Amino acid sequence: MTTVNKESEEELQAKKDREEEAKKLVTAIYTVTQQMLQAEFPAYQVEGQMMNNSLLGPIIAYRLKSNDTKKEYACGFFINELLEKHRDPELAKQWLASFYIDLINEGPSGKPLPEPPKTNEESKKLFDEVIVPHCAKSARDEFPMEQVYVNLSMHEQAGPVLEAGFPAIKEGNNVCAMPFHLLLTMQLLNRDPADPVVNGLYKIRKEHGLE
Repeated sequence: MTTVNKESEEELQAKKDREEEAKKLVTAIYTVTQQMLQAEFPAYQVEGQMMNNSLLGPIIAYRLKSNDTKKEYACGFFINELLEKHRDPELAKQWLASFYIDLINEGPSGKPLPEPPKTNEESKKLFDEVIVPHCAKSARDEFPMEQVYVNLSMHEQAGPVLEAGFPAIKEGNNVCAMPFHLLLTMQLLNRDPADPVVNGLYKIRKEHGLE
């Protein structure tokens, strides 16, 4: 009995240690990213916000705030993609800056993070009228010489998903599926929800030697 308790205490301590290391890593990424953005956009004050999504993990959003005009440009990032990009600091700098350059060019009056839907009806309207049409158009525009299949489906584990694929590919996998919660989160982070759909389609083509 004592041995079991001892092992449980050791496992609990190991779990706490892992959680503490994860927190330190997130904090380090938060700080270095904020410093990188501040250096790239010295005319703005860069503020950050850390969030945790129960399905997608830690998310960090940064706001560029203009002291003169009170304009704000905000964008959010998943911790995993920040970790990957920061392996190459120069690439990370260019990648991060590109989002804010686009936001500044597209929204001369500012572009803060959008308000989340408050009801199921608002969520459905956002998907039906904004996210799904945009993803479908972007996927078809990316592959103008191909027939691109786009549909909504229900996945046993992921729940509602948006499917996209190539009907012309008859053998093997020809469809990628993106969970609604991922597409909604990207929309609310001022990110393009079509990006993971288009990337999934490129992955399918690569798997079939169609690059």
